[in-house]
Amino acid sequence: MQLFPWTPSTDAVRRHALGTALALMGSLGLNLALSANGLAQSAPYPHKSITMIVPFPPGGLADIVARPVAEAMTRELGQPVIIENKGGAGGGIGMGVAARAKPDGYTFLMALSSLTVIPEADALLGRSPMFLLNELRPIARYTADPTVLAVRADAPWKNVKEFIEDARKRPGAINYGSSGNYGTMHVPMEILAQTAGVKMTHIPFTGAGPAVVAMLGGQIDAVSTGPATVLQHVKAGKIRVLGHWGHGSLASLPEVSSLKDLGFNAEYAQWSGLFIPSGTPEPIAQRIRAAAKVAAQDAKVRDVIQNTGSPVVYLDSPEFEKYVQADAKRMTDVVKKIGKVE
Repeated sequence: MQLFPWTPSTDAVRRHALGTALALMGSLGLNLALSANGLAQSAPYPHKSITMIVPFPPGGLADIVARPVAEAMTRELGQPVIIENKGGAGGGIGMGVAARAKPDGYTFLMALSSLTVIPEADALLGRSPMFLLNELRPIARYTADPTVLAVRADAPWKNVKEFIEDARKRPGAINYGSSGNYGTMHVPMEILAQTAGVKMTHIPFTGAGPAVVAMLGGQIDAVSTGPATVLQHVKAGKIRVLGHWGHGSLASLPEVSSLKDLGFNAEYAQWSGLFIPSGTPEPIAQRIRAAAKVAAQDAKVRDVIQNTGSPVVYLDSPEFEKYVQADAKRMTDVVKKIGKVE
C-alpha cells in the first residue's frame, strides 16, 4: 500500500517543462506570423512597386503615353510604376494578362481602342475570349486621335486619290501593316477599303513600332496609325501622310485633309487609356484615379505627349466608362462588317 502520493521523476518534470516551453514558443510564433500578415494586409496602399502593362512593343502610341504617365504616377503614389511590354494578338495578350491580374491595385493597363474590338472579334471567330470588357475598369483616358494614312516619302502616291486609284487597278497588290488582326491599325484600313471598294493585303505585326519600321524598310507599303507614331519620321522627311480618319485638320499635321473631306465615309479614333482589374477595392481604385488625374494635369506629361503629335484629351473615370461602352457598341457593327479574319 502506497502511503504517499506519486511524485514525478526529475526526467518527467523536465520533459513536461520542455513541452510547455515549446508549445508557448509555437503559439508565440503563430501569433507573430498572424500579426505580421495582418500588418502586411493593412499596410497603406501602395506599399510596393506597381506594374503598368503596355500590350504592345515599344514605339507605339500606348508605350509613348504610358512612359510619362508612369513617371508622374510614380511621383504621386510614392512607389515605382514599372512599364512591362506584353505585345501580341493586337494587344489582346497583354490585355488578358491585366484582366486576370489580382485586383489589388498593383497592376495597371495602358490600353488602346482595340480593347473594345477584341472581345467582339473573339466572339465572331468562336474562340475562347482573351478577356471580357467587364473584367477591366476604366480609370482615365489620355488621348483620342484619328489615325493617319502614312506611306514612305518615296512612295508613288502623293495623295489619297492616287492611292485608292492604284488599289482599284491592282486588287491586293498594295499591302499595309498593323498591330494585329482587329487592332487599331487594322480596323481603320478595313473601314477605308470597304468604303472605297478596294482590296488591300493585310500584314499583321506585334505592334505599331515594328510595323512602321517594316514600312521604312520597304517591307510593306502603308500603315494607319496614330500621329504620335510617325510624326518624327514625317519631320525627318522619311514618311508622307496622305489623309486621316478624323474631322477637319489635325493640330500636328494641319496640311493633311480628312478622308471624309476627300469623299470617303471613313472615321476612326485611336484612344489610349488607363485601366485596372475589376474588383479592385474602391478606396484603392479612387487612389489610382486621383493619381491618374494628377498625371493628366502634369506639365511634363502634357509636353511629352503633345510633342509626339497627340495632345492630351483627358476623361475622368465616369466619363471614360461611358465613352468605352459607346465605343464598344459602335465597334460591334464594324467588326461584323469586317467579318472573319484568321
